[in-house]
Amino acid sequence: MNKQKRRAVIAGNWKMNMTPSQAVEAVKETAKLTAGAKSCDVVLCVPFVDIAAAAAAAEGTNVKIGAQNVHFEAKGAFTGEISASMLLEAGAEYVIIGHSERRAYFGETDETVNLRTKAALAAGLKVILCLGEVLSERQSGITSEIVSMQTKLDLAGVSAEDMKNVIIAYEPVWAIGTGLTATPEQAEEVCAVIRGVLSELYGKETADGVTVQYGGSMNDANAAELLAKEDVDGGLIGGASLVPEKFAKIVGAAEA
Repeated sequence: MNKQKRRAVIAGNWKMNMTPSQAVEAVKETAKLTAGAKSCDVVLCVPFVDIAAAAAAAEGTNVKIGAQNVHFEAKGAFTGEISASMLLEAGAEYVIIGHSERRAYFGETDETVNLRTKAALAAGLKVILCLGEVLSERQSGITSEIVSMQTKLDLAGVSAEDMKNVIIAYEPVWAIGTGLTATPEQAEEVCAVIRGVLSELYGKETADGVTVQYGGSMNDANAAELLAKEDVDGGLIGGASLVPEKFAKIVGAAEA
């Protein structure tokens, strides 16, 4: 991390876990355990039905609440979808867009990721934009090409000013929920590639200010080593974010 240039962010992705009542308890405990965080932002991205309860529980604490997806239209005949304005009014400040599970299971493409990103930013949400390669792409030696293409496509039409509200989460698909983790060197290499593309698109000053997280099975045991790298500015945490004690340890590693 380079805290002189950008803010560290540890964000939890609860995925499809926690009822509203469970969310209240988890948010309160997380807030208590991370209350001392000064140089790291703490975010919990929760299921839609939990947002209002989680936001109420987080009020007055350092924990921010996010959503896990957003539709790109403001309203209309889109049964089951949620708009950016709905997320904001429910209490969300952040939203995850383009998570590998959305891409793999629900037909998300770089085109829809781009549409969602622009809609979220226009509404005033902060975006955690996920991208990363699958195992066959890494084995073929084209990781840099894949993440470079995704960065350019997903951010098409997004201004340098908008980038103040964008976090990039590099999440190698082969490391999501598998227990596999990129080595610190692999994570640093790809995060640096992403920052290089941002520099091409927006200039070095803007690129240096963008938080680039690592999101592939970061946990309380490996966080410190990953976060010690120059271009790894935080983490998008899956399973470990469901356990406040483990999540707090990761926040502590980012504070160190």
